[in-house]
Formats: sequence, structure tokens, C-alpha cells
Amino acid sequence: MAGWRERLAGVRGVLLDISGVLYDGGAGGGMPIAGSVDAVARLKRSRLKVRFCTNESQKSRRKLVELLQRLGFDICEDEVTAPAPAACQVLRARGLRPHLLVHDGLRSEFHQIDTSNPNCVVMADAAEGFSFDNMNKAFRVLMELETPVLISLGNGRYYKETSGLMLDVGGYMKALEYACGIEAEVVGKPSPEYFKLALQELGVDAHQAVMIGDDIVGDVGGAQRCGMRALQVRTGKFRPSDEHHPEVQADGYVDNLAEAVDLLLQHSDP
Repeated sequence: MAGWRERLAGVRGVLLDISGVLYDGGAGGGMPIAGSVDAVARLKRSRLKVRFCTNESQKSRRKLVELLQRLGFDICEDEVTAPAPAACQVLRARGLRPHLLVHDGLRSEFHQIDTSNPNCVVMADAAEGFSFDNMNKAFRVLMELETPVLISLGNGRYYKETSGLMLDVGGYMKALEYACGIEAEVVGKPSPEYFKLALQELGVDAHQAVMIGDDIVGDVGGAQRCGMRALQVRTGKFRPSDEHHPEVQADGYVDNLAEAVDLLLQHSDP
């Protein structure tokens, strides 16, 4: 593998995953990953453009930012690309009225969306809301539609909280896909459209950006398919087997965000 200077040459902007990179969620809101608060501050003081790109779908973007601010991060709402606001744009553009299979903490994002007589299902990380009754209601809505539309906010398999690994929306999405014989539309990582939206909001071209995440497929693979470089941190959901993934190889592996920022500030072009 080439040296760090070559791998990071021409970087003008950085996309940061949040969960598993900045902090691990959990009781009381979770806790920052060691060194991440200072790493974000150093990155934002540099010449590099910075944006946060998340698949968080248990809470609204506003609530997520408030949590991160309480944990000490320098972050504001308009710096975050999140799937629920992006999904609302899709719903409005296509005249879709969703049945919502989402966490109660996310429902505020859809307050201005018409949910009467639903003609699609929008699902997210509903956590305990993924009961049989709720899954079956979503299944019935889809099966009654002539052309079923299932929109999933991300398709992650799992994520990490302070108490351990947690099932994500992807497994439940696959269950509805299988039961209904359809393929979900993903709004969120690793969707190319979602990364393109984040890049547009960041204000750099794909070849000038690097993604830093803990998910070898959703963060690293998704970013690379859009022409970005991507680093994987060994925090959050990282597993040692990720470094030998059969399909995706990161442009570099780092112990944590602090090390990634050290490398960016040292080796990206002045």
C-alpha cells in the first residue's frame, strides 16, 4: 500500500461518520470515543472542509446535534447530512405518503409529511418498535399496494453502543423485502445518491474528499464507489476481519479518529 502522503494527496474535505467514530450511544446518551472531541476541534480549525454524514435514525437531527454538543463536540445542525431530511425530500418530490415504521424519537422529522392513506412504507431503526404487530402492519400496507414502495433509512446490519452490539434496520428491511418480494430503496449510506448529497453540501468533488467511518461496507465501500477515498477506524462496529474483507479494502486503517486527523493534518497537501 502506498504511503500516507500519496494516499491523502489532494484531500480538500472530510466526511465524518458519527456513531462509532465520534461516540458510542447508550445509557444517558452514550459517551465520546477517546480523543474524538479534540480531533473534531483540530480538524475544524484546519483548512479542510468538514461535514458529518450519518445514518442515525433513532432521533431527529436536532436531537442528535444537541446530544453531541452536550458531549463536548463543536457541531451544528446544518453541518450534518442525515437520512430523515433526505427521505422527506424524496417523499415530497414523488408525492409519496408514508406509513412510518420508525422510532418515536424520529417522528418529528415527518410532521410536515402527509401520512394519510399511505402509498409507501418508510422504515428506520425502530429498536423496540420492531414488534411483530408493527412489522406486520408495514407488511400489510406493502402487500395492498399495486406497486409497493419500501424506503429504508440505511441498511446497516448492526452498530455499537456502550452496552455492546445492537441490531440495525438492515435485518428488518431484509425481512420485509423477502416477505413482499420487493427491493427496498435505501436513503442513507451506502446509497450513491446520499453520498453525492453529502459531497454537494460539503462543497468538494469526490476525488478531493475522504470518508472516515467504522463500517467497512456502508462507510468505506459506499464512499469508494462514489470516487472518494475512505479510512476505517478501529472503533465502533469495527471487527478485525474487516481488514480482510473479500470485497472492500479501505485506503487506510487507523486506531481512532484522533489518529486519522493526525495523518490528515500531517500528510494532506498544504
